[in-house]
Amino acid sequence: MVDDLISTICPYCGVGCGINLKVNELGQLKSVEPQSNHPISQGKLCDKGWSTAYAVTNKNRLTQPLKRIKNEFFPISWDEALSTIAVELNQILDDSGPKSIGIISSARATNEDNYAAQKFTRTVLKSNNIDHCARICHSPTVAGLKQSLGSGAMTNSASEIFDTDLIMVFGADPTENHSILGGHIMQAHLKGCELVVVDPRKTRLAKLANIHLQLNLGSNIALVNAMLHVIIKEKWYDENFINERCNGFKYLAQHVAQLTPVSVEAITGLKAVDIYQAAKHYSQAKRAMIFYGMGITQYMSGTNNVISLANLALICGHIGKNGTGVNPLRGQNNVQGACDMGCLPNVYPGYQSVIDTNIQTKFSNAWQCDLDPLEGLTSMGMTKAALAGDLHALILFGEDPVVTDPDQNHVKASLKKLDLFVVAELSMTETAKLADIILPAASFAEKDGTFTNCERRVQLVNQALEPLGVAMGDWQWLQALAKKMGSDQLNWKTSEDVFNEMTSLNPSYEAMTYQKLAKNHGLQWPCNNENPTGTRLLHANTFPIGKARLISVNHTDIDEPTDDEYPLSLTTNRLHFHYGCGSMTRNSPLLERETPPGILFINPENANTLNIAHLDAIGVKSRRGYIETRAIITGDVPIGLVSMPYHFKEAPSNQLTNTAQDPVTKMPELKACAVSVIPLPKGVEPKSIQQLLEGD
Repeated sequence: MVDDLISTICPYCGVGCGINLKVNELGQLKSVEPQSNHPISQGKLCDKGWSTAYAVTNKNRLTQPLKRIKNEFFPISWDEALSTIAVELNQILDDSGPKSIGIISSARATNEDNYAAQKFTRTVLKSNNIDHCARICHSPTVAGLKQSLGSGAMTNSASEIFDTDLIMVFGADPTENHSILGGHIMQAHLKGCELVVVDPRKTRLAKLANIHLQLNLGSNIALVNAMLHVIIKEKWYDENFINERCNGFKYLAQHVAQLTPVSVEAITGLKAVDIYQAAKHYSQAKRAMIFYGMGITQYMSGTNNVISLANLALICGHIGKNGTGVNPLRGQNNVQGACDMGCLPNVYPGYQSVIDTNIQTKFSNAWQCDLDPLEGLTSMGMTKAALAGDLHALILFGEDPVVTDPDQNHVKASLKKLDLFVVAELSMTETAKLADIILPAASFAEKDGTFTNCERRVQLVNQALEPLGVAMGDWQWLQALAKKMGSDQLNWKTSEDVFNEMTSLNPSYEAMTYQKLAKNHGLQWPCNNENPTGTRLLHANTFPIGKARLISVNHTDIDEPTDDEYPLSLTTNRLHFHYGCGSMTRNSPLLERETPPGILFINPENANTLNIAHLDAIGVKSRRGYIETRAIITGDVPIGLVSMPYHFKEAPSNQLTNTAQDPVTKMPELKACAVSVIPLPKGVEPKSIQQLLEGD
């Protein structure tokens, strides 16, 4: 019998590569292969994509609900699990009100799952306490680009990488997390496209670049303001574009008048001549695209960092035309979709404000219920509320904040203080270990739905396998829980029903159907009556806010500079072979063998001063915590800077990272904190954080 090939979408990064799952006659997943005709991946996959099967078929999968009794978990039925949760939630609602319960949804789940999560929160719990991991990756993108351009998403399509003359990459290494797009950038560069990289580290792309601006941590705005100064002084800006499509140029020009490249040399650590050359190359390119990552967003200045990049593109007219634009590289497979679905405390689906009375009326009429008129808590706000005794219950699925959120000890303490903590997951994550009830989630291969990638392409995810054990899709158990709580608000038969309800309320998706998605390899939003086949390029003729806003922003120092006790700056990074908290990729023996369980990159001069050799065991300490790991000695990080991935539960960087926040989005400053590095005795193995805490 011939194996079936089921087309679907890779569950890892935001690129959204097309894959086929090969399933035999017994319903078993045999292999993964790329879709040869996919518009983005074009017959290619990265190492993570090739290893997708290990994420869904591994022996560590949760297959039935579990209940904590003292410090052990015992299997229970779905009926008992949902009944227990429903009784406790209803009691908490009666005793403490809707504000005392929160939901954290998942950028790894489908649009349908996320739509259901925010609807459950708003119609069953009667609260806007809904958030997800975009809070700690790209919430400044949504806030910053919305202010400047009117829309917080990638303005271009991936294919335009091959149509541009210059690519500027800020605070990202697409060859690590967005490998297919990183490969496209390398191909374009080899064919003559100029490459400018702005990053404190010597990334793969930095080593290939025409210009590498190796700036100090947190000095992005100072750099961009100096580039704006040069472009305006030399009259390299696009006067016609500014006059026709922008407001605020006069004030921006006044703001940067004294911010010369020389004036920011000490802040940025860059030579004035290099800043001048970067400004010249970017502004004089016929077509130029900006790509950026969390080296822009994960700062206290994250929203203003994003605004500064919008300023740069706008004054040069590098937006709204093929091969020009501003493009956030969204990290997880459906982080764009989770935002689009309204899994944020301040907006309904389609970024429609929860405090706008007209919008409230729209959704209240559609859902036939009264809605909370106030914004809810962010994920970090829920952590603080739990510690303060104001949040009593939390439902979380597809996220592992114990490994990924800043200050691990802070996160653990808040979760332990909850009266009810429910986690739905594929496997026993560090966060799930703290739950009262654990629900077995269906993987992407075991359900239908849609993902939205970083270029706004909504693509079908097709079920290839039966769920393991009694695992269930997230919208399905949320619907069952709503019914247990006495609500029929989540009343759907299929994922397509969920999608159709969502499109009726989300203007950017309103002309989409499953049939059209299947026919076109997905559709890019906005896809509406005016653009029934989707929109490849944003802002071609106008901005959603009419004219774009040029907004003056100032450099602000990082929250935690180095000192005698903590003399090194720590930043965080991603690795090519791993993803997120590692709960999926670390089940692949092929990926797991590539990297030791936890590493710290350190410059040879710093290592020599500390008497540290390559792969030596070391301790790393900040004002918040201490971990042990191994040293990777490399000139890719400058003197005084160390860098650490966050994929490893044994050596979690969030024991160290800072909780200081961007005032607009509450984004924590994960990209900069002060640490000390201590060599451990020769021959000593680094202890895992679990061993260290047990030792305490």
